[in-house]
Order: sequence, then structure tokens, then C-alpha cells
Amino acid sequence: MAERKAFLLRVDPALFEALQAWANDELRSLNGQIEYLLREALREAGRLKKDRPTPRVPAADRDEKA
Repeated sequence: MAERKAFLLRVDPALFEALQAWANDELRSLNGQIEYLLREALREAGRLKKDRPTPRVPAADRDEKA
């Protein structure tokens, strides 16, 4: 897997709560949901150089690793 960059993101509390709820509905972490949304927006805008599918980890596999 490619190296990931870490950075601080400040968001409005209401936006944070909405993103967290959406992530929960999609069975993703909040970080994973934000990355997914950013990747989709970049792909739709034609700004993503490599059009690779978003990796999805089945819920059963996530539970085993936790």
C-alpha cells in the first residue's frame, strides 16, 4: 500500500457530525469516508491521475482487525 500523508483538518461541528453519521451508515471510518468523498469528487472533476477503485474492506474483516 502507498504511503499516506497525515494532516490536521478543522471542520464545523455540524459538518463533522453529518460526516460521522454518513460514515457510520456506509460502515467506514470517518477518515475513510472523507478520503472516499474526496477521491470521488476528484474523479468526477477529471483531476485524479490514477482512476483506481476505492478499496473496501468487508465488515467482517474490519471487525477481526479491531
